[in-house]
Amino acid sequence: MAERIFKRKIYEQMLNWKKNQHGTTALLIRGARRIGKSTIAEEFARREYESYLLVDFSKASQDIHKLFEDISDLNFIFTQLQLTYRKSLKPHKSVIIFDEIQKQPLARQAIKSLVADGRYDYIETGSLLSIKRKRKGQIGSQESILIPSEETRIDMYPMDYEEFRWALGDEDTIPLLRTMFEKRQPLSDTTNRKMMRDFRLYVLVGGMPQAVNDYLDTHNLSIVDQRKRSILDLYDEDFYDLDPSGQTSDLFHAIPAQLNSNASRYQVSSVISGGRIDRLRDQIIILRDSMTANLAYHANDPSAGLAFHINRDQFKLYCGDTGLFVTLAFWDDAFTGNVIYQKLLSDKLNADVGYVYENVVSQMLVAAKHKLYYHTWPTPSGKHNYEIDFLLSHQAKVCPIEVKSSMSNVHVSIDEFQKKFSSRIYQRYLLHVKDIRKEQDLLCLPLYMALFL
Repeated sequence: MAERIFKRKIYEQMLNWKKNQHGTTALLIRGARRIGKSTIAEEFARREYESYLLVDFSKASQDIHKLFEDISDLNFIFTQLQLTYRKSLKPHKSVIIFDEIQKQPLARQAIKSLVADGRYDYIETGSLLSIKRKRKGQIGSQESILIPSEETRIDMYPMDYEEFRWALGDEDTIPLLRTMFEKRQPLSDTTNRKMMRDFRLYVLVGGMPQAVNDYLDTHNLSIVDQRKRSILDLYDEDFYDLDPSGQTSDLFHAIPAQLNSNASRYQVSSVISGGRIDRLRDQIIILRDSMTANLAYHANDPSAGLAFHINRDQFKLYCGDTGLFVTLAFWDDAFTGNVIYQKLLSDKLNADVGYVYENVVSQMLVAAKHKLYYHTWPTPSGKHNYEIDFLLSHQAKVCPIEVKSSMSNVHVSIDEFQKKFSSRIYQRYLLHVKDIRKEQDLLCLPLYMALFL
């Protein structure tokens, strides 16, 4: 199954936790809905322990929930769990999984005592964990619990491009591409065209495990699109649960249109009448902390300490998964009306839907553990802006990245950035649809090589 292959990187991190922590911390796996957290937790428990017990708090009875209101008698709690789930736990050889831990904050609070007890290991999975849950219809209020420090945290993202290739049964392509990247050696136009065709499939399907499995089972993008719509419906349910005003959902659904506008920031006032950043910070936090969207902040001073120079009122939003982005861009249309599918499949994606490639690059950078920053500054006329799509820090300098979807050789913004900030630049990158090449100090890479940055 694609999910089993996809989880290899996460699985290795989990093995490191078990080997190095020796039960002194619980493992917390955080990620968006339908990312595969429960699947990997149970698979790990099945393979690495003699027995395990899974408590899904989204389905657990009230009696199970009430167990965590008083944790003074752990023997009673363990007995009740084993009787209820008909599982036998063995000290130092079993793990307890708390699935959907956000549904029972008291269980998360109990981790401190459970870990100190030392009999079993613990894995928690959850989404929306750091978001202030609504109470009495208000955003911003929160049940007061003690967040345990005895947690090792892993953030789980959609499948990156390498994981997608693994799911398709391809173990060889990415190592070969990495070699070419490291040598700065062109692939040939013919090979690059094939690699781009493969990459466009990833853009269309995305990295949500269920969508990938549907593709592997059917090779039918219409069925894949239906799956992605069901995932987006779940996201909307969460957004309305947290924010009944619907503003969070509106902000999320407007991401493709906002990127397509080529504005230098996400313009909330064009999405929500009278909307202002200072009044919508809670909604933006929901999008960020639900891991359904990635935020790129404007770096006012593009230098090595990018985080120290951000403008929190100027940002862009990207979908956490580009496959979902493709579906979201034509949310009100049937699958057959989605021109992104048509243009990508026919190799005719051009500037009018080039924002798709910008989104997939954002996803790949986040998967590689980069924070997202960008920089804009006015042209001499003041009527337009130069823009660097992404900025990375490296060895006390910055790496500007420009993303191009067209075949054009023009790259004005990154050239102007070189003139203005040459002493601060470690390496300039142009991500485009063509083969590897160098133009003086500008390294031009095929888009799929964003994986290696």
